[in-house]
Amino acid sequence: MRAGHARVKMEEVKEYLAETHFAWMGGCEDDSIFYYRLHSPVILIEFDHQAGIAFDNNEPTRNHIHTVVRTPNGNDYGMDLLRQHHEQFDHSHPVPA
Repeated sequence: MRAGHARVKMEEVKEYLAETHFAWMGGCEDDSIFYYRLHSPVILIEFDHQAGIAFDNNEPTRNHIHTVVRTPNGNDYGMDLLRQHHEQFDHSHPVPA
């Protein structure tokens, strides 16, 4: 994220600190596997060590991780930006060429 966008996002996150929650599952040693989740009305971050599919391990390892960073209820997947634009701006009159 560019520095300007990061500042805007961090300001939004700070506004909801009282509604921000953190969960941890797993070990705390340097070589431990673990899962954590940080969530509020404006951000969701998850980190998880996974078992292998392409790798030959049936248990989670530090070699295979999944991460998620989302905007809860922000429709960040599949947002209809064109519809939102048309709701904000009148396009019923063509602009002369």
